[in-house]
Amino acid sequence: MSDTNWWRGAVIYQIYPRSYLDTTGNGVGDLRGIHDKLDYIADLGVDGIWISPFFTSPMADFGYDVSDYRDVDPLFGTLADFDAVIEKAHRLGIKVLIDQIYSHTSDQHAWFEESRRDANSDKADWYVWADAQPDGSPPNNWQSFFFGPAWTWDARRGQYYMHNFLPQQPDLNLWNPEVRAEICDTLRFWLDRGVDGVRLDAISHCLHDPQMRDNPAREKPDAKKPGDMQSMVHTVGLPDTAEFMRELRAVLDEYPGRFAVGEIGGEDPLAQAVTYADPERSLQTAYNFSFLFKGPLTPALIREAIEDQLARHPNGWPTQVFSNHDAVRAPTRWGGVDASPAYAQMLNALLLSLYGSVCLYQGEELGLCQADVPYERLVDPEAIKNWPHTLGRDGARTPMPWTREVPWAGFAGLEPWLPVDARHVDLSVEAQAGIDGSTLEVTRALLKNRKASAALQTGEIRFVDAGENVLCFERVSGGERVMCVFNLGDAESEVELPGRWYGMSDIALPGVIDGSRLRLRGHGFWLGLPA
Repeated sequence: MSDTNWWRGAVIYQIYPRSYLDTTGNGVGDLRGIHDKLDYIADLGVDGIWISPFFTSPMADFGYDVSDYRDVDPLFGTLADFDAVIEKAHRLGIKVLIDQIYSHTSDQHAWFEESRRDANSDKADWYVWADAQPDGSPPNNWQSFFFGPAWTWDARRGQYYMHNFLPQQPDLNLWNPEVRAEICDTLRFWLDRGVDGVRLDAISHCLHDPQMRDNPAREKPDAKKPGDMQSMVHTVGLPDTAEFMRELRAVLDEYPGRFAVGEIGGEDPLAQAVTYADPERSLQTAYNFSFLFKGPLTPALIREAIEDQLARHPNGWPTQVFSNHDAVRAPTRWGGVDASPAYAQMLNALLLSLYGSVCLYQGEELGLCQADVPYERLVDPEAIKNWPHTLGRDGARTPMPWTREVPWAGFAGLEPWLPVDARHVDLSVEAQAGIDGSTLEVTRALLKNRKASAALQTGEIRFVDAGENVLCFERVSGGERVMCVFNLGDAESEVELPGRWYGMSDIALPGVIDGSRLRLRGHGFWLGLPA
């Protein structure tokens, strides 16, 4: 694989910096903490890291409300600290991605302060403004993703401004070529500092319907928020977004070897990915949302999602993800509150065997369950507003457990911004490092296997029928073939394999009978090579 296409089949380790390691004693993780743990990350065997936002921000949405795209929030350190992360990561052979949020800014961004001053300011049209209806109500029925209308009245401007998320996150007007040019220069700023790629947050939200037409209603019996009750066809996934994606790609192409992964959501993310994510001329890859919020985990869920991807987007390249900072951790979401280490190991083996690139969320290598955060400790505005119907994102964002130290597991020297779940202490890096059969060591071995196998990194995927609870597929590249088998059920299963095989490694190796019959324990997995 050329260095230009290093991202194909790469494993990117997502770091949520607030929760990785606190080196300053304020209870919040920082860039120096990431720097200090890069040796640990290199030892895992991943290809790169993606750092969630560390930019200047009032933290209404914990960094996803940016008030200065080109500086580091003092909470996380300085630009020099970031440069040190880049230097050490590259020295260790680790690529660095950063989060870029181009659909909106903070309401404390200097651009918005000027835009809201009056309708004649230089940046009057840099955000989405609209007049009230004759009765004073918002311009249309658009709803935000978090709660309530996507419009907030601004007395200084005498108009409503649009926000797909919090009122503190006004939407940029990316129909304005001046805004697009400024965003492209922002991207160049970080590429010039040496970043190897970007994760584009909520990028399918970057354009709105200029005619301001109402979104149609949709039936959703399990709706928890007003936004769930409408089809957001005029606020998410507009076809013209593809042109902006191509402009961003042109910037990336000025810097050989850099790439972008898009967070492309909506009611049919794959349909948008077909338009926005073209490795040849647009975003190189897009998040596959088929697994983050869906369940239960069955062979059909995996197979249908991958086959749908291949059928509808044959020239695309997906990025597979089971957990991140916005979703309930996969072991809990799919395996329940009592999910075992074996279940977490099987999930990691499956994720690292799938077709596409992979994002591995911090703590996934430890098999962390979703943390239990009591109501009085919640900080996620979505969770607080919608409690108890949605528990929000805090349970996936609690501090990384490094040691057995109680109560903060080596993350900080004083109480952290979110509590450490007591169950995580026994799953800490210290508790698992060097222990045969631990989730950490199994994941390290799986990453080593993947890095050594062209089939597992970039090969084709061919599914094999294997029974109700067993998922079976082959990865094929040139003359290399790898058989991947996963028992998603909790009872032992026997599988008849096509042909004769032997175990690729001794990771969770079950019994193999006559070279073709395989016995898998509950939540067991097996990787094999042709005999």
